[in-house]
Amino acid sequence: MRNYFKKIVLTFVFALSFYSTSLKAETFESWLAQTKIEARAHGISHATIDAAFSDVALIQRVVELDKKQPETKKTFVQYREAIVNQNRITKGRALIQQHADALNEIEAKYGVPKQFIVALWGIETNFGSNTGGFKVIPALATLAYDGRRREFFTRELMNALQIIDDGHISAANMKGSWAGAMGQNQFMPSSFNAFAVDHNGDGKRDIWGTYIDIFASSANYLKKNGWKTGEIWGRRAQLPANFPENMIGPKIQKPISYWANLGVKKYGGGALPNEDMMASIVAPDGLGGEVYIVYNNYQTIMDWNRSTYFATSVGLLADQLAR
Repeated sequence: MRNYFKKIVLTFVFALSFYSTSLKAETFESWLAQTKIEARAHGISHATIDAAFSDVALIQRVVELDKKQPETKKTFVQYREAIVNQNRITKGRALIQQHADALNEIEAKYGVPKQFIVALWGIETNFGSNTGGFKVIPALATLAYDGRRREFFTRELMNALQIIDDGHISAANMKGSWAGAMGQNQFMPSSFNAFAVDHNGDGKRDIWGTYIDIFASSANYLKKNGWKTGEIWGRRAQLPANFPENMIGPKIQKPISYWANLGVKKYGGGALPNEDMMASIVAPDGLGGEVYIVYNNYQTIMDWNRSTYFATSVGLLADQLAR
């Protein structure tokens, strides 16, 4: 019996080794050839495939960035102080004035307040000044080939090719982050195809350089993911002593009255509003740090980025921009 199980284990180890070796044996060139066939099966034109893959090569820097783990984790307070700083607040307020007509038009159409559109713009790319210097097709091809999240990045690569094929941007000008997030609001290609808007009607959904399209695309993303016009995102809160830690987190949603009955108050001690809204308690640094009671629109911001650090900072920056 022992020899039988030994044979099974050895067979499994051999098969695993063979599978691993087979993956490594697949060259980037052979993978690329197969990917071009797959792109044609998705309806991408020969012209787009030739243009997009003409100078594609494995980008080692992208592989390194994908595998890199942060050495230390910032606290939420450190993150917030870096993100919601006076320079970004001042610049954001100035840009709201500069683009007032366009932002008011988008706010009226989608019901998303201008300060949230500008807050996302400011946090994602510092208002368009830092959109990433990587060509999206080579970056996505590298990530799809490298194998850690092959299926996900292959889908994003096909979406990116579709964007080029539809004439929204050329392969050469399609630039973004090392992970494929594009333009001034850092949409992944799948998000672009689902939510980007050609607001000015020029035939292109231009999130790289056309402000009205950038604003409309961000607003459309939020609206289609459940943004509720007229509701705030949340506010700083104060918890009673011995508040149960297992009640913390955006997934735990209860009526505001539920939290009020538990002793949750506004920061400083004021009573929570008597409104019929679902709410969650978030504490990005744990119970010893800042605490917020957050509502539906916070959940919508988290559809954009699943980080409580990010979503809370968007809300705080938007509040500052609205003052």
